[in-house]
Amino acid sequence: MDQLSETAVNAVADLVREKGFQIVSVTAPPGAKGVPTSIPLLLNPKDGTAAGIKSHFDSWRDTPERKTGTAKATTLDSFIELTERHMTDHSVIFADTNWPKPSFTTVIDYHQMNIANVVEGSKDTFTTLGSPDKGHHRIHYPFPLSEEWQAWVAGNKKPMNQVDFAEFIEDRIGELAAPHEDEITFWEAKLGGKMAYPNELQLLSRGLKIHAQTKVSNIVTLSSGEGEISFEEEHRDMKGDKLTIPSLFIIQLPPFFQGEPTRVPVRLRYRAKEGITWFYQLYRPDQYITEQVMRDLARAASATGLPAYQGTPEMSGSSSM
Repeated sequence: MDQLSETAVNAVADLVREKGFQIVSVTAPPGAKGVPTSIPLLLNPKDGTAAGIKSHFDSWRDTPERKTGTAKATTLDSFIELTERHMTDHSVIFADTNWPKPSFTTVIDYHQMNIANVVEGSKDTFTTLGSPDKGHHRIHYPFPLSEEWQAWVAGNKKPMNQVDFAEFIEDRIGELAAPHEDEITFWEAKLGGKMAYPNELQLLSRGLKIHAQTKVSNIVTLSSGEGEISFEEEHRDMKGDKLTIPSLFIIQLPPFFQGEPTRVPVRLRYRAKEGITWFYQLYRPDQYITEQVMRDLARAASATGLPAYQGTPEMSGSSSM
């Protein structure tokens, strides 16, 4: 406290004494935990009421009594770095793995651990109970979803006409991935159908736009698991063009902003009724989100050396005293 602040506090104390108020000390009951041995109270001699003076002194603090509040990180790297900046020996990380809205929270001032002690020269042990803490200082990372992931989730199972679907594929061409040989073998056996390469989907999207106003003359499911669509154009020779339609493809993208990319299989479907309606189905998006969250949790725990738990802390993050 600087000289000006000290002078002001002394002036207030002198004014209190002039008005007949007294500052008295009240001793805590024996064995009381988590409180000082005594606390000062301001006693009003007129009616005998007593009021705490802590709040009056708090208003004169140059710094807070303790760290409180929640810092929000927008990337996993920032979450780890902020945790390392503030963590103590008793800090812990909690992970909410609910896939639509996952998050990490480091509770900096978490309860201290119980410690087992061995009596020297014997096999006897005793446990020292760790002190409870408030849990008011936290680092939170809400896993902001990437624009790419939001776009694919928003269109999942959503019917699209031929032009809209073709434009969607063109707009997201950078997220289409060439399947590995083991992926082709695994997913064609598991889900059935024929896996496509990005260039095949690109050719498909261009063909669909060309035939946007053309009638469908025939749809055939081939033995390979692909579909074959014939379009009828009103030319003199009645030329019919065919497009081969794969039933599976792979996308590769980060589910979270500036996060690690993951590979997700996608089913491609269409229905013919007064034109063709297209839609795709992401295979188990919950599984890929949860797996990425668990990988990131392992990374955060390894980088910080802190224990990590799936769940939420038992105390509120409110900093009210």
